[in-house]
Amino acid sequence: MTSGSSFLLAARQCEIAELEELAGTAELVGVIGRFIHALQRERGMSNVFLGSGGTRFGPQRLQQVAECRSCEQEVRAQFGRLDTGSSQARNGARLFSRIAVVLHGLDALPALRQRIEGRAIEAREATAAYVKLVAGLLAVVFEAADSATDPEVSRALVAMFNFMQGKEFTGQERAFGAGAFAAGSIDAAGQQQWRHLVESQQGCFQVFGDFADADVLRVDQASRDAQVFAEIERLRRLGCGGHPGPLDRNLSLPWYDGCTRRLDAMRTVEDMLALHLRHLCEARIARARAELRDQRALLEALAAGESRTALDAAPAYGPHLERTLPAMLQEQARRLQAMSDELETVRSSLNERKAVERAKGLLMAHRQMSEDEAYKALRQMAMNQNRRLVDVAEAVLALADVLPGAEKDMSSRA
Repeated sequence: MTSGSSFLLAARQCEIAELEELAGTAELVGVIGRFIHALQRERGMSNVFLGSGGTRFGPQRLQQVAECRSCEQEVRAQFGRLDTGSSQARNGARLFSRIAVVLHGLDALPALRQRIEGRAIEAREATAAYVKLVAGLLAVVFEAADSATDPEVSRALVAMFNFMQGKEFTGQERAFGAGAFAAGSIDAAGQQQWRHLVESQQGCFQVFGDFADADVLRVDQASRDAQVFAEIERLRRLGCGGHPGPLDRNLSLPWYDGCTRRLDAMRTVEDMLALHLRHLCEARIARARAELRDQRALLEALAAGESRTALDAAPAYGPHLERTLPAMLQEQARRLQAMSDELETVRSSLNERKAVERAKGLLMAHRQMSEDEAYKALRQMAMNQNRRLVDVAEAVLALADVLPGAEKDMSSRA
C-alpha cells in the first residue's frame, strides 16, 4: 500500500512541475511583449505613412517591418514549444484558442503590409487591423496570467499584463491624437473617446502599481521623463480638455514624437518585468526542489531510525514517523491554503476582464455582433454613461436572467 509520505512527496513534485510549466509561460510572455512593442512601432509608422500620402516614414517603416518579422518568428517558435498534444495542459482550451486566433492574424499580416505599401487602405482601417492583432496577443498573456497557480508568479504576471495593456492604450492614444491634430478639428464624441483612452491607461497602471515588485516600480519611475509627460498633458488638454472645435494641425508631429518617446521608455519597464518574472520562476523552482530534498531526507532518516530499533521485520514507518508525518501534512495544508487565499486576491483584477469577456459573449449571442462590434458597443456605453467598462459589463451580465440561453452562451466564453 502506498504510504502517506509518498503522496506528500508526490504533491511537492507536482508543484515543481507546475512551476516549470510557469517558467515556460514566462518566457512566452516576454517574447510576446517584445513583439507587441515592435508591432506598435510598425502601426504608428504605417499610420503616418498612410496619413502623409506615403511621403513620411517610408524607409523607416520597411526597417520596422523587418524587425517585426524577426520578433514574429520568435513568437511562433515559442508557440511551437507548447505541448498541444496533452489534454492536461492548464487552461489549455482557452489558451490554445487564443493562440489560434493570433496565428490567423499573423498569416494575414503580409497582405495588410502590401495594402499599406500600395496605399490601398485607409489609415484608420490599417490601425484597426493592428489593434486587433495586438489585442489577440494580449489575450494570450491574459490566459497565461489566469493559469498561474503560484501567488508570487501570478502577481508578477498580473503586473506585466496590466502594464502591457496600459501601454497598448497609450499606443492607441498616440494614433488617435495624431489623427485628430492632423485633421485640424475634433468633435465631442472624439473628445469623449480620447478621454476614455486616458482613463483606460490610468486604470491599467493603477493595477500594475498594486502588484508590481518594488524594483520594477523604481525602474518605472526612473523611465519617466517629466518634460515629456508635461508636454503630452499640455497637448491632451488642447485636444480633449476644452470645447470641441478646431485644432492646430502643426501639433500632430510633436504629439506623435512625445508619445513615441514615452512608449519607447515604457519598453525598458517591460524588459524589467520580463526579467523579474524569469528570476522569480527560477527562484521558486530552486526553493521547491530544496524543500522536496529536505522532506525526502527527513522521511528517509526517520524511517531508517525506526528500522534500526525494531526487533524483527518492522513496518515501513513507526511511531516517531507517525507523529512527524501528520505535522508535515498539516504544514503542507496550511501552506497550500495560504497560497490559495493569496491567489484569490491576486486574481481579482483578472476577474474584471472575465466579466467584460462574458458581456461581449452575451452581446454577440443576442445581437448577432462580431467580437469587435460587441467590444465597441460596451466601450460606447461606458463613455456615454461615464462609467468604467467593467461596471457596464456587469450591468449587461445582470440581463442574463431574462435572456433565454444566456448563461450557456456566456459559460462557453468563461
